[in-house]
Amino acid sequence: MSTTPSRRDYSLIGRDAKLAVETGLSAAEWYHTDIPRKQMKELMQRSDGPAIRDTIIWLAALILSGAGAAWFWGTWWCVPFFFVYGVLYGSSTDSRWHECGHGTAFRTQWMNDVIYQIACFMIMRNPVTWRWSHTRHHTDTIIVGRDPEISVMRPPDLVRVVLAFVGVLDAWHAMSDMLRNAAGNISAAEKTFIPEQEQPRAIRFARIWTAIYAATIALALYTGSFLPLMLVGLPRLYGAWHHVMVGLLQHGGLADNVTDHRLNSRTVYMNQISRFIYWNMNYHVEHHMFPMVPYHALPKLHELVKHDLPAPTPSILAGYREMIPAFLRQLRNEDYFLKRELPPTARPYREEFHNDAVAAAE
Repeated sequence: MSTTPSRRDYSLIGRDAKLAVETGLSAAEWYHTDIPRKQMKELMQRSDGPAIRDTIIWLAALILSGAGAAWFWGTWWCVPFFFVYGVLYGSSTDSRWHECGHGTAFRTQWMNDVIYQIACFMIMRNPVTWRWSHTRHHTDTIIVGRDPEISVMRPPDLVRVVLAFVGVLDAWHAMSDMLRNAAGNISAAEKTFIPEQEQPRAIRFARIWTAIYAATIALALYTGSFLPLMLVGLPRLYGAWHHVMVGLLQHGGLADNVTDHRLNSRTVYMNQISRFIYWNMNYHVEHHMFPMVPYHALPKLHELVKHDLPAPTPSILAGYREMIPAFLRQLRNEDYFLKRELPPTARPYREEFHNDAVAAAE
């Protein structure tokens, strides 16, 4: 039996992080499809209009579904309202946290900041910790030992993957981190990507959130009703399934430790409802190549670069049909991954760099 540590055991501190730096994978130069400067400038143009429109629709649907759920509380009629409310609360916030964290959803920065803070609370992600965590995710995407946002390591923990659909483990860890931060404790892993001057802000937000959740629990106890918790907090559990469903497709089963997003990220065609909830993050290769392009311009970006990318996965179902067998095969062979086929029109990946890095890591 091999004594080499499993990828699943890797962390942001220790041997794995050191290897990522020594092999040159960390902060490496990433592949980008060539786009004329003028077209790139047009794509990166920010606008308040699309995000204001989508935010009004999102908030209106959230308020109406929440009000309907509260009105019919105690009857079966509340179930469809909670279904909608849960997805809007526990899944839509994932994409809104993401895009507003990049500062690209709105042109007006305070609008990005407001929606970012609201979405962070709803998705249970410390706004300071996750801003810096996601920065690292983009500089070192699926680089083992550096990327703090790898959702499925190899070999995959399938129990954890299944539980993610109901948010149990994520919420537990989020609440544990919140209470730990509120007590003034920043973990060793968090210190690897949160600048020292930002750490007091992470603690302050954790304390504010703890107070809000404590007040919600107190209200539930005072009224003798679960309704306050069904509207604040618990939607992170019963509404998590959609953002997990689409989120796993971003990188699941693909290569790690490569510096080409065409090989470690997946673009998936989706229905209009999922794209609205997901804010076009299904164009994930494109987003990682050019993270400063706003979500509403990603379909146009896709048309410009698709000649240089692997064929998009045609649907969510098709994505799972290739990803689940890959996960099962990784249980027997953790070195297995899905190899993306580049079209004849694509520029090749620098295979010699990847081979040197792998040899050094071994």
